Amino acid sequence: MSDALAGRRVVITRPAGQAQRLAALVREAGGEPLLFPAIEIAAALDPQPLDDAIARLDTFDLAIFISPSAVEKAMTRITARRTLPAKLRCAAIGPGGARALARFGVREVIVPDVRYDSESLLASTFMQHVHGKHVVIFRGDGGRELLANTLTARGAQVAAVTCYRRTQPRLDITPLMQAWAQCSVAALIVTSSEGLQNLCAMIGSAGEAHLRETPVVVPHARIAARARAMGIKQVIESASGDEALMKTVIQHVCS
Repeated sequence: MSDALAGRRVVITRPAGQAQRLAALVREAGGEPLLFPAIEIAAALDPQPLDDAIARLDTFDLAIFISPSAVEKAMTRITARRTLPAKLRCAAIGPGGARALARFGVREVIVPDVRYDSESLLASTFMQHVHGKHVVIFRGDGGRELLANTLTARGAQVAAVTCYRRTQPRLDITPLMQAWAQCSVAALIVTSSEGLQNLCAMIGSAGEAHLRETPVVVPHARIAARARAMGIKQVIESASGDEALMKTVIQHVCS
């Protein structure tokens, strides 16, 4: 077991319930995970579109789950009502979504080979041959339209279904402020631009100066650009996935 992070804390801003694997990797490296979820996942305000999609699942050829949250919200509602059609293929943006689907018994999942984002999923072989196929995208509110628009342009019939919404949690910032005061924060991991924006709002002016000086590890160039625009001095881009994020954190600390 490595002790690369001995005596150091790594702040994880993923939604509650989605940080366990990353937290375990921090502990394996001798560090202490500090869970500070900057996004809260709530049910969609109107469940009817999801229920309508569930009722006609047999008409779809492909279901794309945009995130682990989409898997949890959609599959929980689906399995309470029916089984997945045998012909329905499932796709996820990354391994987190695939693991979430596996918990519902879905083992064969289309996942990008390289980066875990919409662009990489669209570049996969399967997504090049969607003309005439019926596709349902399970997603959160306010998501990008890239997947839906691109698949439509390739000749697919696409239904985008909101199955959850993201809100800003109400958290006690004291543990995070104390960790910063003790100079024990090795890095802060942010996996979405919205999470970064919420984090800044949650910590307010009291935490802004600390955040600007903290190494912030992100898995995508879009989040990195947002972080730099907000004045964060140490923005470290990583490959996607928990193991890659952890490797980046350790490399930064050891350097």
